[in-house]
Amino acid sequence: MAWFTRQKPSVESGPPPDSEKNVRTEGLWQKCDSCGQIIWRKSVEDNLNVCPKCNYHFRISAAERMFQLFDEGQYENRDAQLQSADPLAFVDSKPYSKRLEDMRATTSLPDAIIAGSGLMNGRRVEICALELKFIGGSMGAVVGEKITRAIERCLADKNPLVIVSASGGARMQEGAISLMQLAKVSAALMRLHEAKLPYISLLTDPTTGGVTASFAMLGDLNIGEPGALIGFAGPRVIEQTIRQKLPEGFQRSEFLLEHGFLDAVIPRPQLKTYISESFQFFLD
Repeated sequence: MAWFTRQKPSVESGPPPDSEKNVRTEGLWQKCDSCGQIIWRKSVEDNLNVCPKCNYHFRISAAERMFQLFDEGQYENRDAQLQSADPLAFVDSKPYSKRLEDMRATTSLPDAIIAGSGLMNGRRVEICALELKFIGGSMGAVVGEKITRAIERCLADKNPLVIVSASGGARMQEGAISLMQLAKVSAALMRLHEAKLPYISLLTDPTTGGVTASFAMLGDLNIGEPGALIGFAGPRVIEQTIRQKLPEGFQRSEFLLEHGFLDAVIPRPQLKTYISESFQFFLD
């Protein structure tokens, strides 16, 4: 009966004794999307946002990619002034110009890519990283232009290139202008190949559509992160088209490695060392 007659604390009496503890611990734990374990957030961050229990790789931002790959996280942010226009005056659920404005406010980025110059284990490199939260990391005119400019810097300074892909593909709001970037970047990468300068493509979760159909699969080494979704069309679209059930793990990086579409699948904590040693093989 004591439970039924227990009075709730009044407003005057203040919150229950343990509420302050709840406030202090809020946000310190997170649930793994794969194994379901509740993990101390600091341990996940110290492991480069990889679950210490099951090795699940959480998605991270383009800025975090740059910080992890460059020495001491220091780099020169290149072509940061470039922003997409709205040449088609495109409108879907909202005007494209408004969508761009909202994305810039949300991500604090001018577009879906960061391009930087700096040192990776002491070697000068150019790195481009796509930001998935900016319209799905989609490739529009700015993404294509910034990658092309990074390639041109590599050609001028004889430096290698890394592109970290996380994208839903070409940006439909820019129509044919977006599709032109596939050919533009591919042609620039051919010039890099002819100059015998290495390009390493890192494919993360997810890498799909026109990005996969262009620069993401054109690396001298194509590396995937564990468990990354990589493909052109999505699994559901393919199943509906061919009217067949797809194999388990279809379009995941391990499946693609087994079938020859990737050169390696490397856990995130080992990526910087693996890429640096690969450049040493190509250049030294």
